[in-house]
Amino acid sequence: MGDQAGRWRELNKAYWDERVPIHLGAAFYDMEGFRARPDSLKDFETAEVGDVRGKRLIHLQCHFGRDTLSWAVRGAQVTGLDFSPPAIEAAARLATELGIHARFVTADVYDAVSAVEGETFDIVYVSFGALNWLPDISRWASVVAELLAPAGCLYLAEFHPFSFVLDDETGSTVTHDYFNEGPEASGGAGTYADEAAVTEDNETVEWRHSLSTVVSAIAGAGLRIRFLHEHDHTFYLQRRSLERHDGDVYRHPEGAPRIPLTYSIRAEKA
Repeated sequence: MGDQAGRWRELNKAYWDERVPIHLGAAFYDMEGFRARPDSLKDFETAEVGDVRGKRLIHLQCHFGRDTLSWAVRGAQVTGLDFSPPAIEAAARLATELGIHARFVTADVYDAVSAVEGETFDIVYVSFGALNWLPDISRWASVVAELLAPAGCLYLAEFHPFSFVLDDETGSTVTHDYFNEGPEASGGAGTYADEAAVTEDNETVEWRHSLSTVVSAIAGAGLRIRFLHEHDHTFYLQRRSLERHDGDVYRHPEGAPRIPLTYSIRAEKA
């Protein structure tokens, strides 16, 4: 694990670079549906962020920009940032194809401030499956704080760390150590969007940051937390015990104890 941990950025970048074309063609992302109606945001995200018309929004770790462009359609002046050149190239092509004005920047999230040349934003947006790829959440929160204009806000929506400690079959037994935040090496071909995909770059390094780690990092960066909401649903089959409901919503079966599967945080800069 020592060698892999030291190469986390290299390994993870290769993993994501290879998966961009796979994700663009995967049913999971439904790009034809997105082209017809460019809106990939979750209902609670749009409700909690509120009106974005005329606001400057930067989306960190934006992948190929679906959510970024969804905010642009709602009237935000958007910038998407990701460390994967193929992802940013795909995002820029998609924006041009759809006639949506957006800026996309290739950069590591820790280098975001210099990548946008010190520009500040009304909203820093970070969404599902972002934080587990980062080793240092305090450093990430400091970057967020630097990116925010006075009175600007961070909006973070993520998978709940507690949901990953449970067994896969029933989701009722604690089988993993909640406080073991990593690093954790993993491998295996395919991707969550297409498990049958043939891939070569399969080694990754991830971290499972506890909720207290994330909240403390945000507060430690000087941001005032306005709310922390925990949600009893998620948006992909995280484990076999979940059942699919309307659209891409997954929950535990009716009658089973509910646990938080996702969460959202809004924090503001003074």
